Amino acid sequence: MVTQTKYNPIWNLDSIFKGGSTSPGLHDHMKQTKAKIMKLEETMKKWTTPLSGSDQLAGFLNQLREIKQSISQARSYAICLLSENPKDQGAQFYRGETTVLQSKYDSITSDLKRKLAHTEEPIWKRLLDSEDLKEYRFILGEWREEADREPVKEVSGLMADGYHAWGQFYQSYMSSIKVRVNGQDFSVGQAINLRSHHDASVRKESHEALVEKWTEHEGQFAQILNHLAGFRLNMYRSVGIGDVLQAPLAQNRMKEETLNSMFSVMERYKKPFTDYLNVKAWMNGDAKMKSYNFWSPMNDHHQGIEYGEAAALIEEQFRTFGPEMGRFAEKAFREGWVEAENRPGKSAVPICAGFPLTGESRVFITFPGTFKGVLTLVHELGHAFHNHAMKSVNGMNKAYPMSLAETASTFAEMIILEAAMEKAESDEEKLFILDEKLKRSVMNFMNLHARFIFERDFHEERKKGFVPAARLNELMESAMEKGYAGSLDEVPVHSWIWTPHFYKTESPFYNFPYTFGYLLALNFFARAKETGKGFEEHYMDLLRDSGSMSAEDLVMKHLGEDITEEAFWDKGMRLCIEDSEEFVRLATSR
Repeated sequence: MVTQTKYNPIWNLDSIFKGGSTSPGLHDHMKQTKAKIMKLEETMKKWTTPLSGSDQLAGFLNQLREIKQSISQARSYAICLLSENPKDQGAQFYRGETTVLQSKYDSITSDLKRKLAHTEEPIWKRLLDSEDLKEYRFILGEWREEADREPVKEVSGLMADGYHAWGQFYQSYMSSIKVRVNGQDFSVGQAINLRSHHDASVRKESHEALVEKWTEHEGQFAQILNHLAGFRLNMYRSVGIGDVLQAPLAQNRMKEETLNSMFSVMERYKKPFTDYLNVKAWMNGDAKMKSYNFWSPMNDHHQGIEYGEAAALIEEQFRTFGPEMGRFAEKAFREGWVEAENRPGKSAVPICAGFPLTGESRVFITFPGTFKGVLTLVHELGHAFHNHAMKSVNGMNKAYPMSLAETASTFAEMIILEAAMEKAESDEEKLFILDEKLKRSVMNFMNLHARFIFERDFHEERKKGFVPAARLNELMESAMEKGYAGSLDEVPVHSWIWTPHFYKTESPFYNFPYTFGYLLALNFFARAKETGKGFEEHYMDLLRDSGSMSAEDLVMKHLGEDITEEAFWDKGMRLCIEDSEEFVRLATSR
């Protein structure tokens, strides 16, 4: 029996649906959602005439909005149940059921997109100008453009038990693996957390134990990854998509020029980060950075942090930034929105799940009692605050792209890092905070670049046939060498296995959105520091717009900057370079 405390590390899911995977409320909710979808499918079948009346289209969209939110509510609940217990068969069932419902929803929206595409221009213009469709103008325009990229019905119908099922199987399979370190069994998530352990021998042992597990299971994971990519490529081929980046760019509402400008700046500034890695390796007595030492803490500052202490710190610093963020943090911690207990059997992946019908979120991590754990927690709370800011937004305009989701999470991290830096009283403590900041820069400018290179090269090879595990290791090694500019020792060639983003069917190429969000958050945070008090409302305005504008238009509106130009990305990069230079200066002057 867990004693209820001010900061309980175990979340409350009963306020969403009481009773877990056997919840009568969840059962009824799913039954009602299925009925709504069947009704809408019948409406779509009868809707054979060209679009003409705005009231008819608005009514249809309102029904779509209700169904979308209902599916999201149930899917988030099932995901939460599976995060805390991946073996929950009832939750597995409902996760599968929500995937089927989502496929049906996607099929209906695909039909609608085709109708929008075939609507004559004068009628289309009249529809968009109507007051009934005022809130839907952006999404309707986007859907009209997407019509040509929609998979045919036959392919769409196979996705639930094919494409998405492989992604879900990956999560289940990963959660079943146990890793033995120092005579104790750990989940993959717990073993990965040991990378930030203060004892180098523990870090090394956990690394070697994980490598042993990856080597043992690499054949199975190669099958999963190949089946996912194979399905994706066939789906693209069926609609005439040859470039694997076309869909991810559209999904992130980004132009190719924006991506190219960002990568160009990123590739130009590798040296400051190799300098940081080399100096840190030297401080550990190594010639080059060993991958298992990357997350090692610089010293004992901010170690042994209790969950309650972490929650209080986050609450305090969010309140310092703005009153709404402070109230949000207090509500999240005190009403059981966070699952943080460090226990075996949990999923390895931190998540934030949104519940649109109740206007809540749930955050899931395994809190290891370190400053890194604090930043992981605050990262997910940043996503939750994004959901909170959008409570008043029309449900069809809440689907913001991954790139902007990562802006909110990174911005939240910066609030904590900035506060810690301001409170640092010694060079040792400053080195600790700079190290934590630079780890995130390296992840965004080097690791994520490596992931991008790997995913691009893998898809090109997958077009020719099955890519075996040994070749996947080679591709990852090559990508890591390029991404890290040769600064790593003992390259983690199995990263393709334990990086869950490669297996996310909803978001292919979920790598560059992190870098985009990181650099955008840096620019936005710099503007917040210049503006001072009162910036919170401006920040929330940006978050509210994130589901109904392109990335380029959003940044132009709220920052007055053109993100297709390298100059914008250069600004954020230079802030990180300053951190690297200061770290090297402090470390070498000791």
